[in-house]
Amino acid sequence: MSGPINYKFWTICIIEKEGKILLLDRQHGNFKGFLPPGGKVDFPESFVDSAKREVKEETGLTVRNLTYKGLYEYVNEVKKDRFIIFHYYTKDFEGKILEYPPEGKVDWYPIESLEELPMQESFRRRIPYLLKEGTFEIQVEWDEENNREGRIQVSNT
Repeated sequence: MSGPINYKFWTICIIEKEGKILLLDRQHGNFKGFLPPGGKVDFPESFVDSAKREVKEETGLTVRNLTYKGLYEYVNEVKKDRFIIFHYYTKDFEGKILEYPPEGKVDWYPIESLEELPMQESFRRRIPYLLKEGTFEIQVEWDEENNREGRIQVSNT
């Protein structure tokens, strides 16, 4: 394949407390639904620093002792795009949730009720891997012609 490949990096951080995880009810842009805090990695910051910054900006909480859980990537061979999302997990945080968060209302949701929440299928697919031991890698080939996910390959330890 000739020509440059477009790499873009994001992070997501799962914060757990007493059988609940912190989610944003995001109702704008392309990623509507319930999602964990996260966002684009700013060059030249590290992925962990990006995850910590995004949590602080979107929730007001300060997180520590992040555990790397895995990555989720979209590969679009037609556009030569490779979007990679690094996932982290923690129970170690402090602070108060923002009263008016920029990305949407932030609240704690019981893990057993996550199936009932409206969220993107791509995030729903990751939840089991984020909440169990080990790491994962999920690669999704984007079907440009039909503007949807194509082949999905999952690897986990």
